[in-house]
Amino acid sequence: MDQLSRIPAFIYTFACREDELSLCELETRAFFQAEAHNNLLKSTLSIDPSRSPFIKERVEVLYEGDSLTHIYEQVEQLQFPDSTFKVIFVKLNDLDASEKVEFEDRRAIEREMGLHIEGESDVHHPDHTFGLITLGGRWYFGPYLKNAAVWLHHMKKPRNYSIALSTRVARAAANIAVPHPEGIRAIDPCCGIGTVLVEALSMGIDIVGRDINPFITRGARENIAHFGFECEVTLGAIANVSEHYDVAIVDMPYNLFSTTTPEEQLSILEQARRIAGKVVVISIEAIDEMIASAGLHIVDRGVAKKRQFVRHIIVCTRECESIE
Repeated sequence: MDQLSRIPAFIYTFACREDELSLCELETRAFFQAEAHNNLLKSTLSIDPSRSPFIKERVEVLYEGDSLTHIYEQVEQLQFPDSTFKVIFVKLNDLDASEKVEFEDRRAIEREMGLHIEGESDVHHPDHTFGLITLGGRWYFGPYLKNAAVWLHHMKKPRNYSIALSTRVARAAANIAVPHPEGIRAIDPCCGIGTVLVEALSMGIDIVGRDINPFITRGARENIAHFGFECEVTLGAIANVSEHYDVAIVDMPYNLFSTTTPEEQLSILEQARRIAGKVVVISIEAIDEMIASAGLHIVDRGVAKKRQFVRHIIVCTRECESIE
C-alpha cells in the first residue's frame, strides 16, 4: 500500500494522577470509543493532544516495522535540504521491564536515526519534529505533536470562586460532551463563572452559556473576553431556553454551597432533557435516581477526585436514545 492510499494511524500516550484515572478513561472513551492500555492507544482518529488534559503526546505513523533496522531503512526517504529536524524517542511504551530502553540508549537511537535522514538536525528549534515509539512488538515513526497544556493558562482568569471546576476537569467535561465538535451546538445552562465555556471555546466548540445570577454572568463574560473568545452568555433560568441543542453540560448547583432544593435540581435535569439530546451532568453526588426520574438514561460515567472532594461526571441521553 502506498503512502497516499494507506489508512492514517496515530499513537497516543497518556498521563494522569491516580485520582484522575476514572475521568481520563471516560474522556478517552468519548474520543476514541476505546480504552488505552499501559497509557498507550493506537487509533485512526486524529485528536490534537492539546485538547485533552491527559493526552501527553501523539505520533502520526509514517513508517512502521518489526525492528529499528526497518525504521532506519525507511527514514532514508526523508529529505530536508532547506529545513531542520529533530527525532524524539518516546519514553512511554509497553516493553517489559527487562527490555526497557534507558536514557543513554534512547539518545543514541535518536542520533542514529538522525544520521539516516538527509538534512540538518536541531534539538532546540527544529522545523520538523518526529517521534519514535514501540508498541505491541512493532516500531513506529512519524510526525510528533506534544500537548501544549493550554488549560494551565486559563487558570489565571480575572474572575473566580472557590467552588468552580478546575480547568482540567472543565476541559475534560467539554471533551466528554463534545468529542468531535463539527456541526454540534452545545449549551452550559448553569455556567457559573464560565470555566467550562472558556475550555470549550478554546477548542472550537460552538457553545453558549446561561445562569440565573447576574453577578456570575457578568464574571463569565469578563473571563471569556479576557482570553479573547466570544460567546453568548444570557441571564435566566434553563426553563426559559426555547432553542434545542445537541448537548447540554450541566454543572449541578450544589446543596453544600447553594440553596437549590432537590426539587429544583430535578427540574434542571428535566429541562436539560427537554432542550438537548445528550446531557453531561457534573455533580458532587451520584444522583442516579434523580437522573432516571428526569427521563434520562446513563450511558457512561467517571469521577474526578481532589482529596476528599468527589465530582461525578455522568453522560446521559434521553431514554431509549443512543449516543454517537
